[in-house]
Formats: sequence, structure tokens, C-alpha cells
Amino acid sequence: MSVLIVATVTPKPERRDAVRAALLAAVPAVHEEPGCERYTLQEDKRGFVFIEQWASREAMGVHGEGENFTAMLAAITDDLAEPLGVRVLTPLPVGDPDKGSL
Repeated sequence: MSVLIVATVTPKPERRDAVRAALLAAVPAVHEEPGCERYTLQEDKRGFVFIEQWASREAMGVHGEGENFTAMLAAITDDLAEPLGVRVLTPLPVGDPDKGSL
């Protein structure tokens, strides 16, 4: 079963553009990682949100310890207003299967 993650990145206001650039640069490489089913980046007034889907917990773990993620984190850590937020979700499909699940 796929593993879903929501990760939040809250930059210091004066470093928002630098954080955006680092995140955007990292995404294409992550898309090439084994087990990456979905890795999307959104933006709101607080910062950035990744919505991720990995083929397995193992694939998620490899990503979390891998070069792409660790390099991205190293590039932005000093620019963050708060620690990276990561939530691993358990899907609860309900209703219309096309609308009630990822």
C-alpha cells in the first residue's frame, strides 16, 4: 500500500525566495527516485507544502536518508522559521473512489 506524506516548510520571510528556489530545484531529482509515485509542491502565505506518495515505507525511508532530500534540507535549514513538519498519513477511503482517495 502506498504511503502518503504531507510536509510543511515555513521559511523566514526574508528568505522565502531562496527557499522556493531550493525546493523547486530538488523536485525533478526526487521524481526520479525509486518508489516516488507523487511529489508535489504547493505554496501559501505561510510557506510551502509537499504532498507526497511513496510506493512503500521502504521507498519513503530511502528518500528520507537519500542524497536528494538531505541536500535540499541542508540548503534550506538556516532559512527556516520553524522545523520541517512531516506527517505520515493513513488513507481512509470513503465515498466515491475517484474522489475519496489519492
